[in-house]
Amino acid sequence: MTVHQNFIAGRWTDGAEAAENYNPSNTNEVIGTYARASRKDVDDAIAAARAALPAWSRSGIQQRHDILKKVGDEILARKDELGLLLAREEGKTLPEAVGEVTRAAQIFDFFSGEVLRLAGEKLASTRPGIEVEITREPVGVVGIITPWNFPIAIPAWKIAPALAYGNCVVFKPADLVPGSAWALSDIIIRAGLPEGVFNLVMGRGSVVGEAMLNDPRIDAITFTGSVATGKKVASACVENMRKFQLEMGGKNPMVVLDDAELGVAVEACANGAFFSTGQRCTASSRLVVTEGIHDRFVSALTERLKGLVVDDAVKSGTHIGPVVDQNQLDQDLSYIDIGQKEGARLAWGGERLKRDQPGFYLQPALFTETSADMRINREEIFGPVASVMRVKDYDEALAVANDTIFGLSAGICTTSLKHASHFRRNVEAGMVMVNLPTAGVDYHVPFGGRKGSSYGPREQGRYAAEFYTTVKTAYTQP
Repeated sequence: MTVHQNFIAGRWTDGAEAAENYNPSNTNEVIGTYARASRKDVDDAIAAARAALPAWSRSGIQQRHDILKKVGDEILARKDELGLLLAREEGKTLPEAVGEVTRAAQIFDFFSGEVLRLAGEKLASTRPGIEVEITREPVGVVGIITPWNFPIAIPAWKIAPALAYGNCVVFKPADLVPGSAWALSDIIIRAGLPEGVFNLVMGRGSVVGEAMLNDPRIDAITFTGSVATGKKVASACVENMRKFQLEMGGKNPMVVLDDAELGVAVEACANGAFFSTGQRCTASSRLVVTEGIHDRFVSALTERLKGLVVDDAVKSGTHIGPVVDQNQLDQDLSYIDIGQKEGARLAWGGERLKRDQPGFYLQPALFTETSADMRINREEIFGPVASVMRVKDYDEALAVANDTIFGLSAGICTTSLKHASHFRRNVEAGMVMVNLPTAGVDYHVPFGGRKGSSYGPREQGRYAAEFYTTVKTAYTQP
């Protein structure tokens, strides 16, 4: 049995134990066996990162550019192979998986360019004869903790800027989907990084994550995952007086107004709510629809859902793959039951499906006649489940859209420039989509939300520098 090892201090190392990685489309298939790190392994990884930091933080921009460019080039050249691995371990369809791998390559390519564009400022002092220089320096050793739903893109958009700005990395991927993270790490390691700059520690959050959070030698932690875990990360980071960045949950609204083009609205909602099996923090799980278009919209969306094929993620013609694992499937089914008990009408789907091989297949579920106080409209389900809320007009739609503790993404379907402009300014979300799905963002612009969805500087694009660097102001009298 080949065990995919952790990478610590420039060497591949065995963990305290190993775990098998199963295919959610076919639970009889083992994708691979992956080491789980011990607390001692994490300690060694952090020590290696600290030892490597002085040299790497002062390394030349050409060296960092070349390494990141090499990583991006290899990811892109292997996009079909890596996409197949991703689809098999996470369950999103093969086209979606290849698209995610391509995005990871583009992220590394973008930040290879950003290395060459590192800039500062030189200002005149209020005191004659004194010069002021403002520069950005690496924040230090960065702990990276990533989720299972985007197992290569999210690691990419954290690791690439961390390395670009001269930081050293201790990377903990989700224990549920280590395969894509291991493959990405292997590419990064072979690109020519000095010993200790990048360390991979796979395993459970209760072991690896806890060890990272409690170690004061880590200068910053970037985390994407659940709200509950995010609060634990925040608490530990405050205790250690370290910088932290959190991307957590979403309960994203998609408003559909009477003047919307029906076909555009249906496609935006079907894609945003149900593609990637609804397992996206940007998924539009609350469909806020004005009464003039409500019945036509529900009818058209139901017909669209009837045509979606739920099957093996790598099978040609599949629109929606399986849920990632049994725990997530149980959670989805529980919320479907909760919605019905709350009085919502299950207009379509919600059934456990059987296919040619055993897997976690779930028919997309659409609720109608729901209200804002229902749990299915307040709590993140993280599956192919969406609910429709009927509202009177735009003003009520905006109020309902903002009636949530979350604020990641929001969308509106309308042909009214007035309403689109007002919504963009007044909806309480970090990202706004007009006549587009709430899920699906570019790699070169900032990503992040408000309220309970996000905390700290934005991710991606040039805004990533706010987290991965610290500002220094220097005064000089020549």
